[in-house]
Amino acid sequence: MDGDNGRATAVFVPESLSRDEVKGEVSSYKALFSEDKGGVDKRKENYATMVNTFYDLVTSFYEFGWGQSFHFAPRHQGESFDASIARHEMYLAHRLRLERGMVALDVGCGVGGPARCIARFSEGNVVGINNNEYQITRAKKLTREAGLESQVSYVKADFMNIPAEADTFDAAYSIEATCHAPSKTGVYGEIFRVLKPGGLYASYEWIMTDTYDPKDPEHVAIKKGIEVGNGLPELQLASDLREALQEVGFEIVDFRDFAPKSDAATPWYLPLSGSFSLSGFKHTWMGRYVTNRAVAAMEWLKIAPTGTTEISNILMATADELVKGGKLDIFTPTFFFLVRKPAKIDG
Repeated sequence: MDGDNGRATAVFVPESLSRDEVKGEVSSYKALFSEDKGGVDKRKENYATMVNTFYDLVTSFYEFGWGQSFHFAPRHQGESFDASIARHEMYLAHRLRLERGMVALDVGCGVGGPARCIARFSEGNVVGINNNEYQITRAKKLTREAGLESQVSYVKADFMNIPAEADTFDAAYSIEATCHAPSKTGVYGEIFRVLKPGGLYASYEWIMTDTYDPKDPEHVAIKKGIEVGNGLPELQLASDLREALQEVGFEIVDFRDFAPKSDAATPWYLPLSGSFSLSGFKHTWMGRYVTNRAVAAMEWLKIAPTGTTEISNILMATADELVKGGKLDIFTPTFFFLVRKPAKIDG
């Protein structure tokens, strides 16, 4: 983590919250997934609070277990986890034709891992937008330490209301981020607005595949588990994304799931289900279990605040649901699309 080794211990205490706030935040978050309290509609109505609370609670856990890029990637045999993540990010820069002198918008930038990778690879500039204060603070710190402040900057804002003039950015991308949006037409419409005519937008999306059966109780439970464990209003189908993109005016250039690009022995969910390795131990079930037990011990010893173990439990459970969804081919986090804002817009 860019030499920030002290965070290995801080991971168990969410730095964005005081000790007294953690338990209450966990309870408030879980309440949004209670069907008798509004269900999906309530989550969409309160998406900004829900997503902010979620990332306040889990960002330190994510960095500890996953690194600075909070996403999955197709993977090939002989390819390391870190290499697959970097390749997945650089592919976006390649498809966007991003180069020196261009400015790309990173929609939902997390702590800036992809933005830094893409800026280095393309030599272009990246502006990250994120509505979570803690993640923005981390992103700025990590970018400063990486010596990339001249290429990468950040704006704290809601991607449903991007604070930029129309026709501002040469390109845009999002990596497993707009799944948090309460409305796909809303977020895609904002991206369309701020792109220059002819500009490209590329994204990796979380979706339920066409194999998903809403009448199958197991499928429904997996979908709900993924939503609860990842701060999502509601997972949608690829057809919903296509409809939303076309409705706001985008031209579809490429539209397909990248999950099949993984070798059979290295599926996208391998980091969560794979066998022991020194480099990837924290990703695996055993690694998560060891971390979970360490968190519980620290909470019991009053080192970590009450509620920290429950955060770990939520992440443990959703990791299992992600693996189940991947194995049944009813869920993918690697659905890719590339779309273009028309060079000349009628009207």
